[in-house]
Amino acid sequence: MNKKLLAVAVAGALAAPGVALAQSSVTISGNLKMSMQQYKIGNASAARAGTHTSQGLVHDDSSRIIFNMVEDLGGGLQAIGQVDWRVTVDAGADAAAGNNHVGLRSKAWGRIFFGRQDVHYFGRESDLTVKNDLQSDSISLLAFVAGAGVPAGGIAIAGATRTTNIVHYTTPNWGGLTAVLAYSFNPTAPEADIGSTIRRGRAWNVAPTFEARNFTIGYSYWSQKLDATAAFGDQRGDRLFGSYRWGGFRIGGAWDKSKVKNSVTGVVAANRTAWSIPLEYTWGPHWIGGHFTKARDDKATAVQDGSRMWALGYNYSLSKRTSVGVTYASIRNDTGATYTPFTGNGGLGGGAAHTALAGEDPRFWSMTVRHAF
Repeated sequence: MNKKLLAVAVAGALAAPGVALAQSSVTISGNLKMSMQQYKIGNASAARAGTHTSQGLVHDDSSRIIFNMVEDLGGGLQAIGQVDWRVTVDAGADAAAGNNHVGLRSKAWGRIFFGRQDVHYFGRESDLTVKNDLQSDSISLLAFVAGAGVPAGGIAIAGATRTTNIVHYTTPNWGGLTAVLAYSFNPTAPEADIGSTIRRGRAWNVAPTFEARNFTIGYSYWSQKLDATAAFGDQRGDRLFGSYRWGGFRIGGAWDKSKVKNSVTGVVAANRTAWSIPLEYTWGPHWIGGHFTKARDDKATAVQDGSRMWALGYNYSLSKRTSVGVTYASIRNDTGATYTPFTGNGGLGGGAAHTALAGEDPRFWSMTVRHAF
């Protein structure tokens, strides 16, 4: 990614009286990424009778503008900061909703920061959604439990997004081995313990990863208790992942076990395992790849509520910064399952109507344009 010094953009502000030029270096980077999509609900439930079950749309694919700040403090120590500004291009909305933090780092001691950060949910060894449609991501199944024991659309493990109120430490690189140790005082919202009588929440993430020249292997542990008691407030997640690359070919694997409990009664609401096999091949400006992902029947329920997903994509890099791609993805839900393409039941490229009802089979094809800067 080509980063540019943020000087021209702030020159006017810095020229104002009393404003001093900071000694930090500030860079700006990011990407604009949009998909044109045709989305369909297959095997539609009787509850949809008389309504449309398909639509064409344009949706944002997590476009963002990232500001990174670095100041050398001496002795190999640096101050760091990041503002990850999400720009929803089609809706004309924006918010600092990405990975935002401030902290310190050094080669000898690692990196520590405070803020908001992705943890746990993303380890799947698939590059399909880097330049192709985000909704085709294997975390549609790996990062959710969507069996008969939870609401339609499922419960997201680790929020399937950034974790708030986080203290995040990354170890130095020890010959390819690094580890993340993270703690959140409240993983889903601002802290509000003072004056409250509800249960105090917290979350942990421990994630060691080893990377060599042509292979990667990693593990991530997630434990969550929400502030207050809730029907689906407690989570446990274990994710094992890895990949091997030779030449332009790469094969990977991911295995996930996720459990959700009622924090009032302690009853297990969901307990399922899932796995994914991604494949990809790169030659010149061409990339082709996809994955097959399966969520097994939930052990906490008595009905069939597993799911299968497969996705295939191709993209062509017009330059180092600009690419175009096409994607097809399909989810086949068992009778009691409600797995839905990632973000399909949320603000990016979807809404409540996109959420699969029990036994429905959502699928789509799309064309994506991405420009990185």
